Amino acid sequence: MKAAYIEEFDGPITVRTVPDPDCPVDGAVVAVRACGVCRSDHHGWKGHNPNVVLPHVMGHEFAGEVIATGPECHHFKPGDRVTAPFVLGCGHCRDCQTGNATICDDQQVIGFTFWGAYAEQVAISNADFNLVHLPEDLDFIAAAGMGCRVTTSWRALTDRANLEPGEWLVIHGSGGIGLSAVIIAAALGARILAVDISDDALVMAKELGANAVLNVTGVNDVGGAVRDLTGGGAHVSIDALGTQATFENSLRSLRKLGRHVQIGMPVGRHATVPLPLLELVYSRQLTIHGTRGLSAAGFAPLLDMVSAGRLDPGRLVTRTIPLSGAGAALAEMDTGQPAGVTVIDMSLN
Repeated sequence: MKAAYIEEFDGPITVRTVPDPDCPVDGAVVAVRACGVCRSDHHGWKGHNPNVVLPHVMGHEFAGEVIATGPECHHFKPGDRVTAPFVLGCGHCRDCQTGNATICDDQQVIGFTFWGAYAEQVAISNADFNLVHLPEDLDFIAAAGMGCRVTTSWRALTDRANLEPGEWLVIHGSGGIGLSAVIIAAALGARILAVDISDDALVMAKELGANAVLNVTGVNDVGGAVRDLTGGGAHVSIDALGTQATFENSLRSLRKLGRHVQIGMPVGRHATVPLPLLELVYSRQLTIHGTRGLSAAGFAPLLDMVSAGRLDPGRLVTRTIPLSGAGAALAEMDTGQPAGVTVIDMSLN
């Protein structure tokens, strides 16, 4: 099969022929039809993720068709249209059995702990537990655009933050995660303030349903500006980027008893940050949640909303590229990236 192949961190990504993946005894091999290009892939390519061992194939936001199954896979067959969460659970531990596979101690992560979906095929272990059937009316490009961004934002807002209709949500970082949060929050009936330093990203946030936007370039007191715009502060604030600045701005944006959700993955110097514990968390009685992905068991209500026409992940996709464009798309993230979501369309190869 063809795959986008990495031999050195922060180095060239070349398309080459590599062996097809073996089918796990309890798993399935999926022909990849589309795969999203995510900032998490950028972290892996740059060498920021210790799970990535070279040589490697990135890619975790795939959609495709099953082409082979192992003898212990009973609920999927060749021809089934599928996707999967990027965190694969063992399916047997207490965490998995209670619907919390994203904290499974024996988890595997597509495109990080094993070769991913910047390739014509990807193998998924424990398929009965980890694969997800796609609705027939959801095309592969839109499903890949949904990827980890929509699913992670869905869990962040509906499970971790318990966002209610009419509440103010402020989103710090209007990239793929942030824009996904916009369309979900709009469908849930929340009021939305999108924050970024890119006018293009904020224009798209407005088009997708944000009630207000704020470009914070040159703004010294982001929290104060957000509290002014939301009449006292957001009920829920998310850090969709994962930097020290966006984390603290998120906390300072909240009203008393507000809820912060950390979605963006902090790396490098941002992984450990000062916490204004007395001033904010204690005095304002804030709640801080972490979140990472969505278990396969949690996809059903999200896909029901998609099938009902209340949520269209395809609106997030602004660009499709061939597999050979993966390296350039990741390199763009060194300094920024186009608004919206980029998806590798395997039919363009």
